[in-house]
Amino acid sequence: MVTASNRASAGVYADRGGPLLAEGLEKIGFAVDGPRVVPDGDPVEQALREGVAAGYDVILTTGGTGISPTDRTPDATARVLDYEVPGIPQAIRAEGLAKVATAALSRGLAGVAGHTLIVNLPGSPGGVRDGLAVLARILPHAVDQIRGGDHPRPAEPYGSTS
Repeated sequence: MVTASNRASAGVYADRGGPLLAEGLEKIGFAVDGPRVVPDGDPVEQALREGVAAGYDVILTTGGTGISPTDRTPDATARVLDYEVPGIPQAIRAEGLAKVATAALSRGLAGVAGHTLIVNLPGSPGGVRDGLAVLARILPHAVDQIRGGDHPRPAEPYGSTS
């Protein structure tokens, strides 16, 4: 896990989103390394590349997904990804939009680098909770797919009759 925050990395305030995300991931059965708090931008890219090289199944980021001049996490993430999985951030934004209109301002990305799924979440505790609500439903299946698993097969072929 990576928290992208210029102020939290400088000690101006404590990271709140990262610990909330770690706790949520542990509740759904994932082992968690982090959060690692870094300034937004190039340090995020470096942390992602290190995580991919280490072979993590999933790297989640929190923070730096907005539209302010210092929000560079999606840009750093895009430089690392082999391909995007746009449905994940769309689902996370939809979850947030049900509660607050500003969820539409998130530029978070999701995609795969090597064999690692990377997902950007907003930095606010509410944005982290919205992201966890979506990820709890899809992460186990996504990890299985990246590892080469296949979709579950129905008991009977489609269209068969008895």
